Formats: sequence, structure tokens, C-alpha cells
Amino acid sequence: MKSDKATLLRDDYCDGLGDCLPACPTGAITFEKREAIPYDEAAVQAHMAEKEKNLLPCGCPGSNAHVHKRIDTVLPENIPTAARKTACQLTQWPVQIKLVPATASCFMDGNLLISADCAAYAYGDFHNEFMKNKVTLIGCPKLDAGDYSEKLTNIFLNNNIVSITVVRMEVPCCSGIVNAVAKAVANCGKEMIPWGVTIISTDGTILDDQRVSVAV
Repeated sequence: MKSDKATLLRDDYCDGLGDCLPACPTGAITFEKREAIPYDEAAVQAHMAEKEKNLLPCGCPGSNAHVHKRIDTVLPENIPTAARKTACQLTQWPVQIKLVPATASCFMDGNLLISADCAAYAYGDFHNEFMKNKVTLIGCPKLDAGDYSEKLTNIFLNNNIVSITVVRMEVPCCSGIVNAVAKAVANCGKEMIPWGVTIISTDGTILDDQRVSVAV
């Protein structure tokens, strides 16, 4: 960026299509007509492969995988319930199914929570009830393009997964996240991975709870 304007670093990475124009949230991208190096699709593919290898699938530093170490804090019993702050139980980043690398270290010997993203807003004690001591992955099968099963298959294949807890909302479209997990478990050939599903209503009530027990 220079003076709030985007600068093209490599002519051969730009095909001139213009899809980037409406995608820029600040209007920093414009076109200028000039002689340029021809678009090189092979160079673009090599560049994207290098980014994937470096665990930055979208080129954003916020997608860089890392692990958070959590230490349980025991509060004195005389502190009123209303004054107790719920501790964050997120153990890794990123959490979006589409962003997390399949070979991230957090997956090895991990207990996975694969959840519809709305569930954390519907259920008040989601961190302590579902996320604690688990690797959290979230997504929305209705809004996200594509099928999660391929990514989940790669995660299951590349790591020793101890257990899988799936949390979905009661709405019909949310069944897609359960179907993706079932398909991935079957595709990876590890049908012995224990997994179960919890269904949460839109008013935050647990309607069905088939979680597997997890040793911590």
C-alpha cells in the first residue's frame, strides 16, 4: 500500500480480469492502462503452493497456526456466581475449518470439537461445556462454499485423532456438518474413531446429547 492505494508487485500475477476491484473494502484498487508482462498462470500456481506450504493458505498472518496453552484457574467459592468470568478455553488458532492446516501440530493425539459456528452463540457456557481440552473447528455448511469432508478427511488421515465431538444447531441445514464428519471418517479408513453429536436448539437448550466421553 502506498498513500492508501494498492501497488501491483508482479505484473505476471495479474490476469487483468478485475475481480479484485469489487472485493477491495477500501476502494484502494484501480486499473491503469500500460504495457505489462504477460500473465503467467504457472508462476501464480507455484506462488500459491509455496503459501500453502508455509501454512498461510489465504496469505493473511491471522491464519498462521499456533497453539494456546491454557492453565485452569480455580476461583474462591465465596465469589458470587454473577461475578465469575468464564475463562476462554480456545486451545489453538485458526478455528475455521477452511483455514486450519491439515497438518497443524494441535491435531496430533487431539480430541476434536467440530461445531456449527452459531452454536457458540446459542449455548451460553459453550467454552466450558464443549471447548475445554479440545481442538475447536467451526464452520457453517449453509454459508460456506464446498464440502468440508475433503478437508476433514485430510485432517483425520494425517493425525492420530482420539475423539470427535460434533455440535450442530437444530435447523435442518446444520445437518451438513454432521454428514461431512461421517463421510470423512469413512473416507479416511479410521471408522474406529469415537464420535458423537450434540444438537442445540435456537433458544440455547440441548435437545440431544450423544457426546463421547473424553479422558483428560
